[in-house]
Amino acid sequence: MPTTEQERSTIIISKPVKKEATKCYHCGTDCITNTIAIEDKVFCCEGCKLVYEILNENGLCDYYKLQSHPGLSQIKATRSDKFAYLDNEDIASKLYKFTDGNNTMVTFYIPGVHCASCMWLLEHMNKLDAGITESRLNFTNKEVTIRFQQQKISIRKIVELLTTIGYEPYISLDDAEQKKSKNYDKKLIYKLGVAGFCFGNIMLMSFPEYLSMDKGIENQYAFLFRILNLVLSLPVFFYSASEFFSSAWAGLKQKILNIDAPIVLALIITFSRSVYEIATNTGSGYLDSMSGIVFFMLVGRVVQERTYRSISFHRDYKSYFPIAVNVITKDGIVSKNLQDLKEKDIVELHNDEIIPADAIVVKGNARIDYSFVTGESEPVMIETGKQVYAGGKQTGEKITIQIVKPVAGSYLTSLWNHHSFTKNKIEKNNRDSIIHVMSKYFTIVLFTLAAATAIYWWMHDPSKILPSVSAMLIVACPCALLLAATYTNGNLLRLLSNNGLYLRDATVIEQLGDVSHVVFDKTGTLTQGSKQFHTTGHQMTETEKSWVYNIASHSKHPYSKALVKFLGAYPIVTAEKWEEHTGKGLYAEVAGNIIKIGSASFTGVTHENENNKPALYISINDKVTAFYITTEFRDDIPQMIPVLHNRYGLSLLSGDNDRQRERLEGIFGKSSELLFEQKPIDKLQYIEMLQKKGQKVLMMGDGLNDAGALQQSNVGITLADDINNFTPSCDAILDARKFGKFPALLRLAHSGKYIIYFSFFISILYNIVGLSISMQGKMSPMIAAILMPVSTLSIVLITTGLGSVIAKRLHLSLKAS
Repeated sequence: MPTTEQERSTIIISKPVKKEATKCYHCGTDCITNTIAIEDKVFCCEGCKLVYEILNENGLCDYYKLQSHPGLSQIKATRSDKFAYLDNEDIASKLYKFTDGNNTMVTFYIPGVHCASCMWLLEHMNKLDAGITESRLNFTNKEVTIRFQQQKISIRKIVELLTTIGYEPYISLDDAEQKKSKNYDKKLIYKLGVAGFCFGNIMLMSFPEYLSMDKGIENQYAFLFRILNLVLSLPVFFYSASEFFSSAWAGLKQKILNIDAPIVLALIITFSRSVYEIATNTGSGYLDSMSGIVFFMLVGRVVQERTYRSISFHRDYKSYFPIAVNVITKDGIVSKNLQDLKEKDIVELHNDEIIPADAIVVKGNARIDYSFVTGESEPVMIETGKQVYAGGKQTGEKITIQIVKPVAGSYLTSLWNHHSFTKNKIEKNNRDSIIHVMSKYFTIVLFTLAAATAIYWWMHDPSKILPSVSAMLIVACPCALLLAATYTNGNLLRLLSNNGLYLRDATVIEQLGDVSHVVFDKTGTLTQGSKQFHTTGHQMTETEKSWVYNIASHSKHPYSKALVKFLGAYPIVTAEKWEEHTGKGLYAEVAGNIIKIGSASFTGVTHENENNKPALYISINDKVTAFYITTEFRDDIPQMIPVLHNRYGLSLLSGDNDRQRERLEGIFGKSSELLFEQKPIDKLQYIEMLQKKGQKVLMMGDGLNDAGALQQSNVGITLADDINNFTPSCDAILDARKFGKFPALLRLAHSGKYIIYFSFFISILYNIVGLSISMQGKMSPMIAAILMPVSTLSIVLITTGLGSVIAKRLHLSLKAS
C-alpha cells in the first residue's frame, strides 16, 4: 500500500523496453512465444496456425504471396453452436438470394476484407469445400456471393468455414427482412450508352450538311441523313430522356416546378420542331443539340451516383440486431427468429451478444455495455431480477434473460418510431434546393422574353414567330444551369469522398453550406475507441509485470484485457493457483507470491478517491498499484474545435456523466452549451429547439443513441472508424481518420453554391449570344450545334477547375488516399 500522497500520485508513463518480437506469419502480430510454429513459420495464436494449416492442406498458400501477413490479427475461437440457428431452414431461407432446393446462392457482408489476398482467397473457396461451386467478391461493398449445393454443404458450414479462416460474416436482422440489392441500378448506364451512341452518330451524319456551306449536298443524301438522324433521336427522346420526364412529372404532381420541368419543355420543343423541319424538308432540325444535352446531363448524374453508391446511409436498428437468438424451452435450446420472440421467452446470451428486446435478468452476472444505445461509456452491472434494455451488449459470462416486451415494443424501437424518422428529409431538401429556385426565375425570364419576341414579330413579320420563339426555347433551355449544378456537385462529391466525407446525395452539399450550428456527441465521436492507461502507487518490476500479465491474460473481463494491452507481451509464467471471483477480481499465487487484481475491497484498499476511481487495483504481497483507464479525445479535437467556433455555434450532447466537463469547457469555450447524461429523446428535442430558433443544425454522432438527433437535424453526419461497419441512418459518413479535415470539408461544401453561381453567370453569357441571334430569327442548326457543346464544355471545365483549386487551397487531397 502507498504510504504518502506523493507516492500515490507517481505516474508511470514509460513502457518496458523489450526485444523485437517475431511477426506472425499469418497476420503480422508480434508473437509472445515462438512455440506455436510449423517448420520456420511462427504464429501468434492457434487460430492463425489453424488457418495456415487449412490453406496449406488445400493448396491455397499463394494467399501469402500476394501480400505479406494478409490475415486478420488474433483469430478468436468461436462457440461450436454460435451459428446453430442457421440449421433452422425458416431462418436460413431468409438469407437465400436464390435456391431450387439444392443449388443455392447467398450473399454475405464480410467486414474483414481489406486487401488483394482477401479477394483471392474468398474467390477460391471452392477449393476449401467441394460443395461450393463458385464465390465472387465485390471488394467495394465487401460482399461475397457464394453458390453452393445444399446436398453437399449447409449454409451453417459455409459461415463456420468463413469464420475459421478469419472472415466471419456480419449477419443481422436487416438481412432477413429485406431482399434488397445494393447493386448499382444499371438502367442509368444503359440510358447513357444509348444517348452517347446516338449523339455521336447524329453529329457524324450532320457534318456533311454543316460543312457544305452554301454549296449544299445532293437532295437525296441530305434527306437520307436527316431521316437517319430522326431515327437515331427516337431512343434518345423516348428512352434516355425519360429520366427527366419522370422527374418533371413527379414535381408537377406535387405542384413543384423543379429544374427538370423547363428542360423537358425544351426537349419537347426541340424534338417537335426538328420533326417538323425534316417532314416538310425545310431544314435538318436540332437533333444533334438535343441528343448532346441529354448525353452530358446523364454523364453528370452517373458521376454523382457512382460517388456514393457503395455506402449505405439508410440504416436502422435492424442492421444492428442479430437475425436469431437461442431460446430455452422444455425441449432444450432452440434457435428462434428475432421477430418471433414473445413475452416470457427465456433467452440465453453469451459474451459480446446483443440483448434482443427489453428483458429481466434471470441468471448470471449481467455486465451490459450500453455505449451504442445511451452513450454511457462504462459497462453497467445489472443484478438478477433487474431489467435490461434492447441494444445493450453483454460483456462477460453467459447470462439468461426473460423477455418482457417484444422487439417492436422495446425502448430502442420506440425511439426509431419517433416522428422525425417519418419525415422525408430528402424531399424537403430537394424542394429547397438553390437549383430549383434559380430554375423558377430563369423560366419566368425566358418565357417573358419569348412572349416579347412573339409580340414583336407578330407586329412586323408573323412568319418568324414560330422559328424565333422555338429557337429561343431551344438555345436558352436551363440545361446549362442543371449542368453547372450537376458537374459542380459531382466534382465536390468526388473531392469530399477523397478526403473521407461520403455524402448520401448531392442535396447534402447545399445543406452543409447553410449550416449555422454544429452539435457533437461525445462518446465515440470526440473520444476515440482506444483507451489511455496509467498507474499510480507501487512501481512494479519487470518480473512483477510478467506475473500480472500472465494472470490477467486468462480473464475475459474488459479491464483485464486493457491491463494486458498496457503491459505488452511477456513470456509465459505458470501460476500455482489461479481463481476468478466474479464481480470482484482475480486471485493467483506465483512463485510463492500472492497477487490480487480487482476492486478496492477485493485487493484490501481501504481509502479510495471517490472523484478519481481507478479501473482496478493490483496487489502484490500487499503492495498496491492503481490502474487507471481514461478515454482520450481524438488527436485533432483541440485544434479543430476553435476553428469551428469562429464560424459556427457549437454544442455538446453526451449520454455520459460530466467527469470531463472541465476539460471540455477548456476546448469548447464558455459560450458553448455542454449537456451531459442526455437520453436519446433529449438529444432529439435539443435539435428541435435550435431549429425553432432559426438555426440550421449539423449533428455529428456515432451510435444508435444519436439516431433520432441525426435524423432530426438538417444534416446528420456519422463518424465511423470503419465506414463499412454499422452506422445509424444519416446524411453523410465521415471517416474518423480524416476528422481533422472536417472544418476544411465544410468550407469546401460551402463554396459549392458560389461555383454554381459563377458557372451560371458564364452560361448566361452564352445564352445572351444565343438569344440575340434567336430573337432575330437567324438561329441555324449549325450555330446551335456549336454554341451548346462549347457552353457545356466551358461549364464542365470551370466547375471541375474551381472545385479543385479551392480544395487545394484548403489543403485537401485531390486524389483518393
